Amino acid sequence: MCPTRTESGVHGESARRSSTLRSAFEVLDVDRDGKISPDDLRTFYKNDFSMGAEDDELIGSMISVADSNKDGFVEYEEFEKVVGSRRVSVMEDVFRVMDKDGDGKVGHQDLKTYLSWAGLQANDEDVNAMIKLGGGDENGGGVTLEGLCKILCI
Repeated sequence: MCPTRTESGVHGESARRSSTLRSAFEVLDVDRDGKISPDDLRTFYKNDFSMGAEDDELIGSMISVADSNKDGFVEYEEFEKVVGSRRVSVMEDVFRVMDKDGDGKVGHQDLKTYLSWAGLQANDEDVNAMIKLGGGDENGGGVTLEGLCKILCI
């Protein structure tokens, strides 16, 4: 359960941000081994990049920026330092990748496709419940970025 549901004020905002960062980290950690590898990023971005040599360099740079212990991976603490300090919402990137039709919402098919890609089984009823939980209209309206964060925070 998301700890931010009961928090308020500055501490609540910090907890919300931490929870959102954890959710973003888990989405990028494709193989679920507790660290983001170049292969995780290649898999995550496979629909956005042609995966040529230039893209491998970009992914290498992304890892290098965050990999403070220089082990070739980005652990959560490293991820949190880089993303949190820059105040960049990784969830925006996650949202953009999931929003396949570019309509500004993650709809039923977008979410179902992502869940399948992530190896998570969900039937139509499950997906509709997630969208409703995120404040969206399960009849095709989908959820905004904020709604997706609510879904991934649970």
